Amino acid sequence: MRIAPLDAVEIGRPVTVITGGWSRERDRALLSGRTVTDALTDIGIKARVVDLSCDSLLEGLDSTATAFLAIAGRGAEDGRLQGLLETLFVPYTGSGVLASAVGMNKLHAKTLVSAAGVCVPRGTRIDPTAPADDEAVRVSQLLDLPVMIKPVSEGGSIGVQVATTVESLSHALAHPDVADGEMMAEAFHRGRSVSVGVLEDPLGAVHVLPPLEARTPNGVYSYGAKRGTAACDYHCPARISPVTLADLEHQAVTAHRSLGCHSYSRHDFVVGDDASAWWLEVNTLPGLSRGGNLARMATVGGISYELLLTHILRGADIDRRTRP
Repeated sequence: MRIAPLDAVEIGRPVTVITGGWSRERDRALLSGRTVTDALTDIGIKARVVDLSCDSLLEGLDSTATAFLAIAGRGAEDGRLQGLLETLFVPYTGSGVLASAVGMNKLHAKTLVSAAGVCVPRGTRIDPTAPADDEAVRVSQLLDLPVMIKPVSEGGSIGVQVATTVESLSHALAHPDVADGEMMAEAFHRGRSVSVGVLEDPLGAVHVLPPLEARTPNGVYSYGAKRGTAACDYHCPARISPVTLADLEHQAVTAHRSLGCHSYSRHDFVVGDDASAWWLEVNTLPGLSRGGNLARMATVGGISYELLLTHILRGADIDRRTRP
């Protein structure tokens, strides 16, 4: 994929980098925000930073040409921020309201991509009104053990637990790592975690970046592994066969399009020992630090960090009224 550097007119447009926020992914957002701002400044763009949780968004958007979303989690990646920016007629990077809202809700996202032919693990919503012991029995009978317990609308593997017995499942349901919000159970497929990045050009053509493999001792790409506090080995390109690579690329592009994502997205899979690939979730606003997964994949694919940001910034030049 060829990405031309920004021209003088593009560089002259002021950008507001929206970061921070109040979700449990705030630390990741702040890292992305700092890195993006520094890179845009080095390119020559006049960039200001707004921390959504403590700065005035309206003041930060005054006289800006584009909002660059370097933020994640609830309240930012779920369509609410996108809807506000559209109401204010401020162009912004990334996917629109519908793709953001649906993509953040794992159960709704899985329903849509599965209907489009993407392979997803079986899952079910946890009934918060049912006794934990009863729900543990129902889930174990429906999905078989082991199962993963996770929030429906969180990113970064926050709150993910693996239950191997009915007793441990009951305990996880009675004492979830996330205090509020819906929870879900999902069939656990042991294997390697593989992320696939998708870049979409202004004409709708897509380019798939070399996939990134994250290998952990227990087969779970946990919050600790993503934050560098747990053992994790990365390989890019992923150590997979050409057949599996083609399958991953097809499923990632299908998910990107069926969810209505725009400009870029990152898709997380688990690849089993039998080479089967299962789609887990989409990241409509993946982390954008230089050491983040998307930047790693872009670099291996011959796209520098600055050109990756250039592509994302240009994605804001769209009439959102013509897209959901």
